[in-house]
Amino acid sequence: MTTVVELEIPADAFGISRTFERVPTLEFQVGGMIGDAPPLVWVSGPDRATVEEALEADPSVEVLANLTDGTDDRWLYRLEFGRQVKLFQQLVAENSGAILEASGRDGTWTLRLLFDDRDALSNAHALFEQYDFRAVVTRVTSMDGASGEGSPLTRTQYETVIKAYELGYFDVPRKVTLQELAAELDVSHQALSERLRRSHAALVSAELSNRMAPTAVDP
Repeated sequence: MTTVVELEIPADAFGISRTFERVPTLEFQVGGMIGDAPPLVWVSGPDRATVEEALEADPSVEVLANLTDGTDDRWLYRLEFGRQVKLFQQLVAENSGAILEASGRDGTWTLRLLFDDRDALSNAHALFEQYDFRAVVTRVTSMDGASGEGSPLTRTQYETVIKAYELGYFDVPRKVTLQELAAELDVSHQALSERLRRSHAALVSAELSNRMAPTAVDP
């Protein structure tokens, strides 16, 4: 039974702890951590200059690109996270999991992960303890793949995500390309890309509960 788990990890065990020390009001939202590409990250703080100085001085992260202009109260960056984050991604991927969402505030990372089943989650959590991530589980939700009950996804979205997991699309590195996955599902790679994007958005935005029915109509 597919399982979604939410957990918290202190920044000093995961990354950007020095940025939090310099900017206690820092908040960030990672735009997905699927695959091994450096993610897009929305960051907010007291002001842009302070945030950028703190990020650039933090050895656990590298600013690859600044993607916003103007004086808004949050800014978009492409960030390369350090060894601990990459190790965590590897442990999740090796246990048939994926990181759906990652955010941070008050010196703590909050992550939402998806695993094929409870055994995969248990194995991954044991490794988190072995590598001293100090992860604290705050919520676990099961989704019944047979009926679709418990999932914010449509049946088509759910089946697509499961097939992607089975074939290793979310592994690091990927075992199958988007084009190969599209051929397996007999859809165009453009349509598959949009379906995966919508699926990811639904999983990230949904307030998961123990009984949440899938939407009635596929996009």
